[in-house]
Amino acid sequence: MSEIKKISAYTLGCKLNFAETSTIVQKFLDNGFELVEFGQPADLTIINTCTVTSQADKKSRKTIHHASKFAKEIIVIGCSAQLNTEKYAGYSNVIISAGIKDKFRVFELYQQHKGAHTAYSCDSRAVESFDHAYSISGRTRSFLKIQDGCDYKCSYCTIPKARGRSRSPRIEEIIRDAQAIAEKGFKEIILTGVNIGDFGRGTDETFFDLLRALDQQVDIPRIRISSVEPELLNEDIIRLIAESEKFLPHFHIPLQSGSDEILRLMRRRYNTRLFAQRIETIKKLIPDAFIGIDVIVGFPGESDELFRQTYDFLSNLPFSYLHLFPYSDRPGTEASRLPNKVDARIKDQRMAELKALSDQQHKQFYLDHLGKEYNVLFEARNKEGKIYGFTENYIKTETTYQPGLVNQIRRVKLLEFTPEHTVKAILL
Repeated sequence: MSEIKKISAYTLGCKLNFAETSTIVQKFLDNGFELVEFGQPADLTIINTCTVTSQADKKSRKTIHHASKFAKEIIVIGCSAQLNTEKYAGYSNVIISAGIKDKFRVFELYQQHKGAHTAYSCDSRAVESFDHAYSISGRTRSFLKIQDGCDYKCSYCTIPKARGRSRSPRIEEIIRDAQAIAEKGFKEIILTGVNIGDFGRGTDETFFDLLRALDQQVDIPRIRISSVEPELLNEDIIRLIAESEKFLPHFHIPLQSGSDEILRLMRRRYNTRLFAQRIETIKKLIPDAFIGIDVIVGFPGESDELFRQTYDFLSNLPFSYLHLFPYSDRPGTEASRLPNKVDARIKDQRMAELKALSDQQHKQFYLDHLGKEYNVLFEARNKEGKIYGFTENYIKTETTYQPGLVNQIRRVKLLEFTPEHTVKAILL
């Protein structure tokens, strides 16, 4: 009788990567592998990489080196692997480095490999297929992939090179995936992709059509959307979410800059006026909505005056949280060739200013909802006798740990903001 092989996995980057890692690892588990925690001795480790920033690439490399200390063999996949396939194949213990076309067949590639270091690369522009994926490693929420790739040409971004063109399946296929998730006992689905608002490009279906079908056809209590480009987040979509009992009042919208001049250099497809209109519509239709905003700090040409435009613009928006990213040159992008680079120390100062603004707004959002009642989906983690979960509008709550609360949606009353940036709640 052969010994059961142990496998671990590590995912860097976005929710889409988590969905894909879970689906890929499941193929190994279905074929007799045993899953162990990353960092424990393993026969094989799969590392799903990210390349959205230079820091993400650096972290991907660091993780591969770290994994070589406890994993006999390593498979590297993901966005950074697509752009550095040959390079990663030369790393110690890495037996397979697979780009976008081959990552979903790494189980078969693993079975075929003869001990040699092998790189499977391709031209991402030639990739036409859509690989279905959803996460099943947690007990409460599942990330469901609904779209892949991007046709945008933002001047700072390498993701289109790593992921290929925008593509998505038919709505009926996503409905089948969502129903499968619901049948496994999950209470919440999070829709994810590279540019999910672009769902249905080149077909007679749209993102709005998908949301309406999910709302009507899938038997699951909660559906949350991830990042949607502001020009694709139209009033029909916002109104559907406002009127739905399943879709949660939680929006994640990339702004990147509050300066129209910088937005033009970034080659974004909207201006600050349109962005402000979207926020105004959300707050008019869903006053309690959580709104997270992406901002890139220190883009080439961002003078003190233009940064101040961003700060002032954000100061006048009713956002809930900022996702902040210091700009970093990505090889081969238009932005990497732009003049007037911003000094690292200035970027750090600007990051600190915006983080302080974000912390202030985030705390105020929590304080504004104290005394109100919401529904919380409780998660499995037991930390120092406490159990945590999120309200519909993404307020992280805590209460005394009870095993019976795991994966349950319970009505609570929000009582007190804590130093850990959670809200104490009592069950009703």
